[in-house]
Amino acid sequence: MRVGLISFHSFLRPGGVKRHILSLNKEFKKRGVYSKIIAPRRSLNENYGKDVILLGTSFPLSIWGTETDFCVNFNELAIKKTLEKEKFDILHFHNLGFPSTLQILRNSSSTNILTFHANLDGSKLLKRVPQLKYFLNKTVQWKIDGVIGVAPLNLKVFTDFKGPKAIIPNGIDLEEFNPGILRIKKFCDEKLNILFLGRLEERKGLIYLLKAYEILAKKYDNLRLIIVGSGELEKECQDWVEKHQLKEVYFEGEKPEQEAPKYFATADIFVSPAIFGESFGLVLIEAMATGKPIVGFANQGYKEFLKNKKGESFLVKPKNYMALTQKIESLVKSKALREKMGDWGINEAKKYSWSKIANQVLDFYKKCR
Repeated sequence: MRVGLISFHSFLRPGGVKRHILSLNKEFKKRGVYSKIIAPRRSLNENYGKDVILLGTSFPLSIWGTETDFCVNFNELAIKKTLEKEKFDILHFHNLGFPSTLQILRNSSSTNILTFHANLDGSKLLKRVPQLKYFLNKTVQWKIDGVIGVAPLNLKVFTDFKGPKAIIPNGIDLEEFNPGILRIKKFCDEKLNILFLGRLEERKGLIYLLKAYEILAKKYDNLRLIIVGSGELEKECQDWVEKHQLKEVYFEGEKPEQEAPKYFATADIFVSPAIFGESFGLVLIEAMATGKPIVGFANQGYKEFLKNKKGESFLVKPKNYMALTQKIESLVKSKALREKMGDWGINEAKKYSWSKIANQVLDFYKKCR
């Protein structure tokens, strides 16, 4: 079997879809499945090795509280030549990027699978552009043979699609994320490290964590807040920290994805205050796999992921930074609680190992061919 994994998100920056595709590609190769990644180029000097085919161009687009990609192939002949050369049995699209999706589908004679990662119901995009749902349904009805959602909410948009559907969640590389990872030395002291890792944009909600930290820092002198990521609100958040004279707040900037496990290992508490637009919560699993307790806002994706699980009690109403403060404080005050939730997370994360997820994806391919 020959599989093409297609991204419409630039690989130039970190992202959950990028990690998903790279991990799936890695797992396929362990099984002897021929697999290549197709991704758009955003910079002329991009090079990701022989496994990644750069096809098309991505333009960053900031819209309604988040960043996405406008993806187009200026030379559609290049698509035809690539597909003729690779002879893929399966083209596995990850999200839909227009107009590039239509251009590739038009040239595809493969079985076409879509994994939809986006939570449109929880975003402002669908509210502002309600016609998008109709367009997405028409696209999948035209030439998609099967649709996967990383969570049940991802399939809600495809009400008109009558082909095979499945819920196959994000996976976790347990060799990369585990309790045995070494911590970052400069943050190894008597202080408790609270970690935020994500884009500094509206929907990720860092401002609410900063407000919670301000309250906690007045009560406890052993806290540190580590912020990993960059984005359009970075300067605004830095100015807020300076204005409110917060101490022990470290803006680490954007880091290579391979450094993420070290930051999770260094944390004592991981907080994800995303207010909307989350489908699954990959960062939650990554923190859990390294044995860290998690706290977050009860956005639609996080609620669905943690439903009827121990971690559910550490979710609070989005934007309610007072409730967020209380949940973080309960972990600050109790080492035993931190250890209990950390142990739970390690065991829960094992259910999402990439070996299990890849098997589900391959089974779905067979069902759709």
